[in-house]
Amino acid sequence: MIGWRSTWSIYTRELTRFLRTAFQSVLAPVLTTSLYFIVFGAAIGGRMPDLGGVDYGAFIIPGLLMLTLLGETTSNSSFGIYMPRFTGTIYELLSAPVGVAETLIGFVGAAMTKSLILAAIILVTARLFVDYSIAHPILAVIYIMLVAAAFSLFGFILGIWADNFEKLGIIPLLFLTPLTFLGGTFYSIDMLPAPWDTIALANPIVYLVSGLRWTFYGSSDVNIWISFGITFAFLAACVGVIAFIFRTGWRLRA
Repeated sequence: MIGWRSTWSIYTRELTRFLRTAFQSVLAPVLTTSLYFIVFGAAIGGRMPDLGGVDYGAFIIPGLLMLTLLGETTSNSSFGIYMPRFTGTIYELLSAPVGVAETLIGFVGAAMTKSLILAAIILVTARLFVDYSIAHPILAVIYIMLVAAAFSLFGFILGIWADNFEKLGIIPLLFLTPLTFLGGTFYSIDMLPAPWDTIALANPIVYLVSGLRWTFYGSSDVNIWISFGITFAFLAACVGVIAFIFRTGWRLRA
């Protein structure tokens, strides 16, 4: 039986922490996204042809949204579990009658809520620069929440693995951000010459960006069900790793 009171406490604590750092968590991504639209949407987009019948400025919206979501969700989640470890308050959570399910639902629920807030703000910001429409809005919300849940769990694992602030930022900085830029954020995979179009499919972020782009415009570089399947598989793998961590106490009780 899940203790919803414990879950709610973890959820509200994480959401309150997010709101306390609203400048960093909300304003900074919005400013960054605006700069991308100014540089790529206005300066470069005017010289780019339509991609799949979609204006280039509108085409990059799902990619920019995914770029922000992956970075912010992973960073917020990893920092949220790292700081209790760093200060020693993690032992209060471990000694409390709170199970793995309550902990994960609380953390993931807060991350999903934060992601939806960020997504809404970014979409409103994008409307200032380019006209766009969302073909499948319900699926877009579901997909954003699914990706947020998966990378919240990934950030949770990262925050437990890291034993200093340098390690906390090395994965997002050196791996996640470059893979997102190379994952079709600003271009279609079909634009790449052989064999790079095939090599690009080895990048898992391609499937995330492509899946979100399909919910916006009904077309993508890869099949939407493959994108959903890979996202679900990554989510399940992260749940398995976290269950193992809590069962063994790896890096939690040391």
